[in-house]
Formats: sequence, structure tokens, C-alpha cells
Amino acid sequence: MRRRQMFTCVLLAGILAAGCGPRTVREPDEPRTGAAVTLNGAGATFPYPLYSRWAQVYERETRVRINYQSIGSGGGIRQFIARTVDFGASDGPMTDELMAQAGGRPLHIPTVAGAVVPIYNVPGAPEGLRFTPAALAGIYLGTVTRWNDPRIAEANPGLTLPGAEIVVVHRSDGSGTTRIWTNFLSKVSREWQARAGEGTSLNWPAGIGAKGNEGVAEVVRRTPNAVGYAELAYALTAGIPYGSVRNRAGRFVVPSLESTTAAVAGALDRIPDDFRIFITDPAGPDAYPIAGFTWILIRGEQADPRKGRALVEFLRWALQDGQQDAPALGYAPLPAGLVERVQQALRTVTAEGRPLLDGGR
Repeated sequence: MRRRQMFTCVLLAGILAAGCGPRTVREPDEPRTGAAVTLNGAGATFPYPLYSRWAQVYERETRVRINYQSIGSGGGIRQFIARTVDFGASDGPMTDELMAQAGGRPLHIPTVAGAVVPIYNVPGAPEGLRFTPAALAGIYLGTVTRWNDPRIAEANPGLTLPGAEIVVVHRSDGSGTTRIWTNFLSKVSREWQARAGEGTSLNWPAGIGAKGNEGVAEVVRRTPNAVGYAELAYALTAGIPYGSVRNRAGRFVVPSLESTTAAVAGALDRIPDDFRIFITDPAGPDAYPIAGFTWILIRGEQADPRKGRALVEFLRWALQDGQQDAPALGYAPLPAGLVERVQQALRTVTAEGRPLLDGGR
């Protein structure tokens, strides 16, 4: 309970202001001198609390302003392709086709990892309901329609769940969070894969839509007997109960910083050089099964040397100093070995044929 209270205080008062009790995030340094630069970005709602914190700190340190709009991964990819932003952001990797449309040698720069969690509002039910993959797939397929369905009840022995009809909530916008969620469902349910599949947006078999992680969280919070999915940060800050999910090893794992880190560890040897990978249904007894990276999308060939240098320097800072802000906001920092690989990718970014970071090749 202490962790949730601290998190809510930091996130709501702290993207966010000081003075809300004990803090684990660092205070911004005094601003440095130099010409101001504004970098415009848009995309995923999944990392918005963290990116807001980074923008606040980094502007104070460097006078580089990060203007980030939380519009969903689909919108971020569209604006990135249209070149109306300096960077996009997505929780689902771009396809080869989309990368070709974007041009300029697009790069996926992972920043942190996070968990996507089942959230619910069941009057009288405790926190920590257990969900099997089959139950989650059935709920979103519309075949598990009541809370006392045996596929939910059998995973929660000793609890008396109501016979109320389940109100299913999903994202209405193009969403990387949806891509992670449906990638997991496609891996664990043949019926889901056949009927719905995976993507940033779907023809949903059941449910009502809400925009953004915050929108889903809010609809579930105010709707009795609702269930939805959202990034862990939004469940924590909204004070909504969230459940554990049975992983590949057969254990019901509570989503947390530790279990998300375990999921990343289970996927490390499979991460390709372009970093496009889902961390769903991973190996490992302690791994939470519905997790993913969130990426900032940049072009490896920058058109504006000044802005390009500011962008890659910000990303280098995010991969080094910025990682320490992640745990307090519910995100798993990248492992050191992966950070070095991502830094190597940043050193390939050029403008006018010249590398933008010292040590570039």
C-alpha cells in the first residue's frame, strides 16, 4: 500500500511537483546556458508519465524543450511518417512497410519496459484477482460474460464472485498497448488468433472503446463490473485494482517492477539488432507475461543537424541519467548490456553525412 500511495503522489503531484512526501526521483539541476531548442514528439500514452518527468528534468538541465503529445502509438507513427514531429513514440514496433514509408532510415530506440495489466472494478472483489490466459481471451472474445464464470472462479478459490455481466473495455485508438495485449492473446489462444488476431487496432469481438491508457483506466474506474487493460502506471495512479496473470511456467505473477524486469531478462538473448520485439509469454518462473518495450522513433539520417544533435543527446541522456527515474514511476529500466547496444545505434545517427554523437561511426 505504501508503494501505491507514494507512486500516486509522485505521478499526480510530480509529473510533478515537489513536496509530496518521500521522493525517490532526483531533483532537476540548475539550468545550463546555451541556445534553446524545442523537440516535438507524439505517440504512445504508455510512457507518458515518464516522458513528462524526463522533459521537465532535461529542460532544466539543458534548455532543450521536449514537447511530447500523448496521442497513442498509431497517431505517433502517422505523425512520424508525415514528418510533422521530430520523433514518434510507440509501444508496438513499426512494420517494414511503415518504415519504408517513413524514409530516412528509421530507428527504434527502446527507452524502458513496462507491464500491461488487467484492471477491473468488481464491487466486493479484492485486489489481486487471478486471471488465466484462457479467461482473458474468453472475456475479450465475449465467451466469458459473467464474473462467476468457472474460468474465472476456478483460478480464485475461496472467493465468491458476483454473477454480474462483465463490461469489457478496450482501446478505441490505435495503440501499442493494444498491440502488446493482443500479441499476448494471440500467443496463448488459438481461438483469439483465428477470430481477432493482433494489431494496434482491431475489430473487437466484444466491449466498448476508450481513448488512451488514461481513458480505459477512467472508464473502468467509474463502471461497476468493468474489466480493461492498461499500462501499470495508470492502474497505480488511478487506484484501480489489477490482477495477476498465469505465466508460461504456470505461476500467477503479480505485475510489478521486479516481474517486468524478469520478463526482460527472459527475452534478452532474443532481442534483435533493430530492437523490434515483444516481451509477451516469456520464459522464467518469475516473469510477468504481458510486458513490452516502449520505443522512441527517430530517423538515422537527420535533416536538421542542430535538432538532430539535440535529439540524440537527449536520448543518450535518457538511456543513462534518465533511467533512474523509471522505477518510481512503475517502469523497468533497461539492462546495462542492452543500453550499450542502444547507445551504439545512436552513434550511427548522422546529419549531412556526419555522425551527431562523439564516437559515432
